[in-house]
Amino acid sequence: MCQKWRLCEIGLEDFSFVLLSRFVNALEAMGGAKWLAGNVESKNISSWKECEAIGTELLAWQERGLLEKEGSEDGQIVWALRLKATLDRARRLTEEYSEALLQIFPQRVQMLGKALGIPENSIRTYTEAEIRAGVIFQVSKLCTLLLKAVRSALGSQGWDILVPGAASGTLVQVQSIVPGSLPSTIEGPIVLVVNKADGDEEVSAAGSNIVGVILLQELPHLSHLGVRARQERVVFVTCEDDDKVADMQKLTGKNVRLDASLTGVNLTLSSTDDINSEDLSGNCSSTVEPPGPHDPFLSAVKAHSNKGVSAGGIILLADADAETSGAKAAACGRLASLTAASKQVSSDQGVPASFQVPKSMVIPFRANVEDLAGMSAAGLYDSIPNVSPSNPTAFANAVSQVWASLYTRRAVLSRRAAGVPQKNAAMAVLVQEMLSPDLSFVLHTLSPTDRDQNSVEAEIAPGLGETLASGTRGTPWRLSCGKFDGHVRTLAFANFSEEMVVSSAGPADGDVICLTVDYSKKPLTVDPAFRHQLGQQLCSVGYFLEREFGSPQDVEGCLVGEDIFVVQTRPQPQ
Repeated sequence: MCQKWRLCEIGLEDFSFVLLSRFVNALEAMGGAKWLAGNVESKNISSWKECEAIGTELLAWQERGLLEKEGSEDGQIVWALRLKATLDRARRLTEEYSEALLQIFPQRVQMLGKALGIPENSIRTYTEAEIRAGVIFQVSKLCTLLLKAVRSALGSQGWDILVPGAASGTLVQVQSIVPGSLPSTIEGPIVLVVNKADGDEEVSAAGSNIVGVILLQELPHLSHLGVRARQERVVFVTCEDDDKVADMQKLTGKNVRLDASLTGVNLTLSSTDDINSEDLSGNCSSTVEPPGPHDPFLSAVKAHSNKGVSAGGIILLADADAETSGAKAAACGRLASLTAASKQVSSDQGVPASFQVPKSMVIPFRANVEDLAGMSAAGLYDSIPNVSPSNPTAFANAVSQVWASLYTRRAVLSRRAAGVPQKNAAMAVLVQEMLSPDLSFVLHTLSPTDRDQNSVEAEIAPGLGETLASGTRGTPWRLSCGKFDGHVRTLAFANFSEEMVVSSAGPADGDVICLTVDYSKKPLTVDPAFRHQLGQQLCSVGYFLEREFGSPQDVEGCLVGEDIFVVQTRPQPQ
């Protein structure tokens, strides 16, 4: 037997030698050590960079210590929020490590284990045992324990509400929100438990009977998915407490009621009669109905589609209107006309509402399917960053890619859910100056959680705004500022692993680079005066635009140096 094991060991050594030889040959073919060093430096993809950033943050928070006050805010609450952001980031990194092992090991372990005659039970539990035996597992347990303590100190229950309301239905758990993910055997309303989301999903496209969503990861409130869920009136919450998730999973397949309000989130068993009564009464807050034949939104779409605007040519932003250029471009045109007026307006605290708009132009082809009151279509169509107009081929390809996104499967399903005839869909392309922001933001001039009309809520991310819009895993900075009293509250600190930036070197070919973020060096995290100042500035801009456009707005923009740029505004889904 010992001889057999020795022969097996020799065979594995030979196999490893072959694999390593192939790897070295492939590496040398790509440029060897020079290529490897340059690739790691330029793409910043190494996990040790994030480990280093997390360690630096924890040491910085320890050195900073507890303060009675941070600016006008409770110092202990701010310290706990800051620590929570870093602990969430650390636990997320341990989860990514475990997921990587689960992708690498199981199939290979099964093949090798069977070849070596290893008992089936040992093969089946090998990957789990490997994960649990490592220090990463202990770090994960420690983060979970500390997060529970921090949430307790903050009075948080581990829930986060994106769309409040009440919904009843059968509890179903899926990996992601995609068409075809729902079991065909279940009829009637569904409350969906979702393991992961990238922020670009369309709830109604996955199933018109989805009335509530519980996402088991953090998500920016103003991500595309969050905006669409609000428009579809789907109750939407996230949960990051392991104990609550375990209790929730015990209810899978049963009829439940999901209540999300200012008082908290409750998931309880519900009777079939409760679900049927909500369906029949039509009073369920999460009911979604496509526009009817006399719906003003659908009438507007048809009217716009009948305008005979030929393709070709360029329209300056000042001349853009909704018929020829789309609601987004028309809103940008109006934004540009308001920049001068914004410099003359200040809040009650004397904070100016001034902002700028990037240089823009429009390639027209009629437009009727985005940023309308009945259909925001946030993020539904492609946006291509960092394209040089001096390169005709790259520019033409980018425009073509945007136009082609009008007919992606997700876009078609979204328009179908909104009752928009596919033959009437048309799109213009808005071309904007590429900015290199320090921070990007999205504003809600009406609180999406408690419908508070007296404050503006901001979500802020480092670098380009795609981090926010796409729903990248992580939490943005969240600030709330009173429109009339100027009081700024910190609701959350950012913990995205990376920020997207435009490379100052290399061609403008539609690519961006991602850099690991160390929040101990970000003023918005460590400087309460800057946080207060920016919160008031964003509030002043948001309130000014709300008054000018006559309704609550979703406002997207960025901070470049000390200048605030607004890139678009749209009616806020009600």
